[in-house]
Amino acid sequence: MSRLFVALLPPQKALDEIDAAVGRLRDEWPLLRWVDPELWHVTLAFLGDVPDAVLPDLRVRLARAAARHRPLDLSFTGAGAFPSPDRGRVFWVGLTAGPSLTRLAGEVAAGALRAGAQVDRKPFHPHLTLARARHGGDLRPLVDALRAFRGLRWRAEAVHLVQSHLGARVRYETVDSYPLRDDG
Repeated sequence: MSRLFVALLPPQKALDEIDAAVGRLRDEWPLLRWVDPELWHVTLAFLGDVPDAVLPDLRVRLARAAARHRPLDLSFTGAGAFPSPDRGRVFWVGLTAGPSLTRLAGEVAAGALRAGAQVDRKPFHPHLTLARARHGGDLRPLVDALRAFRGLRWRAEAVHLVQSHLGARVRYETVDSYPLRDDG
């Protein structure tokens, strides 16, 4: 049994931009649990605990889903909070997306379901989680501080199957990567 999710892994340069933008804010918001930048990713589908017997078919279906999509040009932009900025429990930076990314996330989730994984059914909202609050609070000033953030464009060329190792220090391990179709 492995705790898994499927994600895009942005390039370090794009992550460094975000880190610089939020660096000054971390000290102003000490009650938030800030996500370690080494763990930053864009989740396409959260699978939870996946039985080992499901992995072979899951790998085949993820490879198929990825191969149906071209690489995506993306950039991080703006900020927000779930469920809302005035009752925020999760603070995030947004992602330019469009229908191609939403379709990719949907096909990845559908393939994982067909393989036998239990996929989180929340609607897909492209973002990168920066911090969490134990209890929902007013994060509007924090969201406003990053509302104008615009990061550089970067290219997603693969989706990644990632395993979560929980414990005192959370660690993520890329189990497999599936290239997006390159017609060039």
